[in-house]
Amino acid sequence: MKASVLQIGFVIILFFSGELLGQKFDLKQYNLAWNTQSKNSSESMPCGGGDIGLNVWTENGEILFYMSRSGAFDENNVFPKFGRVRLKLSPNPFDGTEFRQELKLKEGYVEISGKKNGRKSLVKIWVDVFRPVIHVETESNNPVTIEATYENWRIKDLEWTNPRMTNASLGFRDAPMNAIIRKDSIQFSDNKVLFYHRNRDESLFDMTVKQQGLNSIKDSLWDPLDKLTFGGMMVGENMKSSNIINGKYADTEFKGWKLVSKSPSRKSHIKVYLHIDNAQSLGTWKSGLKNLENGDYTNSSQAALNSQKWWGEFWNRSYISINTDKNSSEWQVGRNYQLFRYQLGCNAYGKYPTKFNGGLFSFDPSYVDKNLPFTPDHRNWGGGTHTAQNQRLVYFPMFKSGDFDMLPSQLNFYLRALGNAEKRTEFYWGHKGASFTEQLEQFGLPLATSYGWKRPDSFNKGVEYNYWLEYLWDTQMEFCLMMLDVERYTGEDISKYIPFIESCLTFFDEHYQREALLRGRQALDSEGKLILYPGTGAETYKMAYNSTSTIAGLQTVLKRLLELPRHYLTDTKRGHWEGMLKRIPLISFRDKNGFKTISPAVTWARINNQELPQLYPVYPYGIYGIGKPDLEVAINTWKYGSDVAIQKNHISWHQDAIFCARLGLTDEAASITIKKLKDSDRRFPTFWGPGHDWVPDHNWGGSGMIGLQEMLLQTDDKKIFLFPAWPKDWSVSFKLHAPYNTTVEGVLTNGKLTSLQVIPESRKSDLVIMNQ
Repeated sequence: MKASVLQIGFVIILFFSGELLGQKFDLKQYNLAWNTQSKNSSESMPCGGGDIGLNVWTENGEILFYMSRSGAFDENNVFPKFGRVRLKLSPNPFDGTEFRQELKLKEGYVEISGKKNGRKSLVKIWVDVFRPVIHVETESNNPVTIEATYENWRIKDLEWTNPRMTNASLGFRDAPMNAIIRKDSIQFSDNKVLFYHRNRDESLFDMTVKQQGLNSIKDSLWDPLDKLTFGGMMVGENMKSSNIINGKYADTEFKGWKLVSKSPSRKSHIKVYLHIDNAQSLGTWKSGLKNLENGDYTNSSQAALNSQKWWGEFWNRSYISINTDKNSSEWQVGRNYQLFRYQLGCNAYGKYPTKFNGGLFSFDPSYVDKNLPFTPDHRNWGGGTHTAQNQRLVYFPMFKSGDFDMLPSQLNFYLRALGNAEKRTEFYWGHKGASFTEQLEQFGLPLATSYGWKRPDSFNKGVEYNYWLEYLWDTQMEFCLMMLDVERYTGEDISKYIPFIESCLTFFDEHYQREALLRGRQALDSEGKLILYPGTGAETYKMAYNSTSTIAGLQTVLKRLLELPRHYLTDTKRGHWEGMLKRIPLISFRDKNGFKTISPAVTWARINNQELPQLYPVYPYGIYGIGKPDLEVAINTWKYGSDVAIQKNHISWHQDAIFCARLGLTDEAASITIKKLKDSDRRFPTFWGPGHDWVPDHNWGGSGMIGLQEMLLQTDDKKIFLFPAWPKDWSVSFKLHAPYNTTVEGVLTNGKLTSLQVIPESRKSDLVIMNQ
């Protein structure tokens, strides 16, 4: 692999409203427009902003949308919808033959239009990015009557009797009791619909603490489910309360509270206010909702402009637009990159991260699997449950896309749970440090089914009694790396993250010395290195000794911590972490088919799952790669180093395209990326899945974004490699971010770089154009 430092002149590129000098980045070409109505909710279209997501579709002449908001968890830790809104116009322009539903990406809203017998109506659905308010605006050429119905299926208590229901809250899988889904409260209030759910005193948090023997320290643990109340208010201009209806959608019975126009009109405006709070009383929560409604003084047109401005700036940050032939698979890759980034943008400012298993856009589960006839609140792999290896793939692409303001939703998740993770470590083992497990609830404790409902009394109390997850703690290193990347990319002060990083490192240093002393006379091996046993290589190589993924994570995070500016660490701290770095074992190797390859570990007892942790030193930890020593060893690991065929795949969270891009394997990276980012099997192109998880599969989309970014641009400290795995025949317009507050923007046409801009200009000398 050869590279040449750029010797051509740099062209100043004007970038405004998506226009490139010499070639346009036409975001409008990626808008989704449907000229026929949808069959059901699986053919819905995402819409959102701030931290709210809507599934919008038109069915049988009626407009419907599900409502989700980040941070809503019931007492069972299900992540439920806020309900469904159904809109009907009369006379109805949507039961004719002229129909159009379009997602307008640049503006961030869905527009629906219909015409019948000369009567035309246009409906615009959008979410205020800066306030949790949903807007539905209608405009007709003749007066129409509007019916807006708030629909809710949590109308009575429901016991989970079907074992597959527990997939919506995995803590109850194999539990000796059934979950009870408690009903919501819904009522008319002054020609509005008020709806809310207030968690009962006993929650999954209490059940988990008891199961894991932590009751004696329960009062010191953080409980985010306590007194959590979520819901909202639907109100319409010129609308009044009507009646309550009963119905059934898909597999779920519901009730609907209907508002109707007081008189026909050409224009209408419906708002839904959504409010979440750990309120000390229901009255306090209602006051907060009222304040939200009363504080909505901003003119709606100004609020719309503010939100549209935000979306415009969002698209201005970065983009990858491939080729111009809309019939090509490459164009589809570029289009779906933008569409999926839109889905991520809908939860830009959520208190909780975008869930890998559906994000804000899950729908009726029987349309994913006909054997799951459950409510729209269902999603496999849990609601409040956090699966680290999946979540990282949702958030790592935000660095090169420049979406730094979206990262706190994920990183602060760990900060909030840090205290609980540290307390469980000290309680079980008597030493310091945070032991975050691979699968955990949002309050930082392992989910109950992973901890094990039928665990032997003699089993280590701090370890999950789980075939896949035992001893899997090192995924927390990837979030340490994200925190360090925030500083490297933006220069932002990351002082608040340092205690988390240090706590995660402390756990491994103290825990594995403790483990060694329980088994022998010395805490370290004969070379003064940690003995990382028992360990694991992801969920795949179990009961491992010196797992490569663990070593790579510890080594990289320690080096990066020590590379921070001096003010982050005292001299004493710096000396301590330098000492720990010396205690990290070396990565091991093995011969495969006559080639030297990276080994998953020194030894292991069994193979469970499908990951390739022997390539984690390539991604995410960057020990091997383009411009670094022993690249051939890493390439051989990709070619020959797997142990079972299923370790290579493109679906869901598989990282194959990322690995190939990092190794400079252009043809393979391109082929896998086309498979990864091609249209889904559903009407909306980026509603991938279920794969290993759910629909829409957000770690499928996130890993696809990362792979495409890495094909186009890679970095090694201050070096920027452009086109390291980019096919010669893929023309592209792009803007991506690199470390040290750098953006790289350009146009490659028929293999020739026709425009290029690097900001700041001082970074031009760090750019390396890879030979094509």
